[in-house]
Amino acid sequence: MTLTYLPYDADEVANLRAGGPDAYGNPAERAISPGAGTPCRSCLRNVPEGAEMLICAARPFPGLQPYAETGPVFFCADECAPYDGTGLPPILETSPDYLVKAYDRSDRIIYGTGQITPRAEIAGYAARLFETDGVAYVDVRSARNNCFLTRIVQAP
Repeated sequence: MTLTYLPYDADEVANLRAGGPDAYGNPAERAISPGAGTPCRSCLRNVPEGAEMLICAARPFPGLQPYAETGPVFFCADECAPYDGTGLPPILETSPDYLVKAYDRSDRIIYGTGQITPRAEIAGYAARLFETDGVAYVDVRSARNNCFLTRIVQAP
């Protein structure tokens, strides 16, 4: 099984960079990155130290519903190459563990799948989740702050 780690939707990122509204209808805040702890959800790397970054509310779900969590995320303010690799992205190499949980095709959490997962076990746990009936995708979030980091899907 090949797992793909998805960057945030490129059209939404372009809209935010152009001054468009975030998930709460506000323009993204602009700040200068301190380097560490600023994971861009597009390139899936930390925003480089000294570079301008965007801070905004994001909801990585297609519509409003009770399970559509919204939270703060960072993006490189300047255009960056969206992550396209199948290996563990750099933003998942900065913490010892992450919150990993599965969702179904109606974007609902599949109860019992959420767990704090050691970094080295993310791919294995996600692969096991995809063996479960009804799993459409797996989200990875910060185990400390619950911020959305990336979505994992099975490669076709």
